[in-house]
Amino acid sequence: MTDEATQRVVAVNRGTEHADGQGSGRGPQHDALDVWVGRWINEGHMINDDGSPGSKITTSDVYEWAPGGFFIVHSAYGRIGEFDVGGTEIIGYDETSGAYRSHFFDSQGNVTVSSLVARGDTWTYQGDTTRSTVELSDDHRVQTVLHERTDDGTTYRPSMKVTLIKVD
Repeated sequence: MTDEATQRVVAVNRGTEHADGQGSGRGPQHDALDVWVGRWINEGHMINDDGSPGSKITTSDVYEWAPGGFFIVHSAYGRIGEFDVGGTEIIGYDETSGAYRSHFFDSQGNVTVSSLVARGDTWTYQGDTTRSTVELSDDHRVQTVLHERTDDGTTYRPSMKVTLIKVD
């Protein structure tokens, strides 16, 4: 690496220079993510193909700002039925595309990338075969979430219904 390239990498890491394609600083689009920050207890159930309640879901979810205040780190641990589940999600605003993105790494080794759209107190995650609609209460202390899945990219079926209550 040349001396110039080394100096640029150091400047980017110090935050005194931005990497190509990166934003110019924190703005209101980052502040909007603050609704997620906190500790949440998540309870609900899977939804069977016939629409009836399936396996019980119980998790503990923690959303916190990553260093610098540009991204949210979401850690989740719990159970779906008899299975231990969990994962880590990174949520952020991509200034280049003008959209929110989520990258979720689950405890089975899967990676899910979703776009997020915020409309008031409703956030919608959209992935290749899944979508989730999150309704936040007026005081932002309750999330009511419907998870859906699709096999054909057009027709969605409910897969999970959960409620998260902010405890801290």
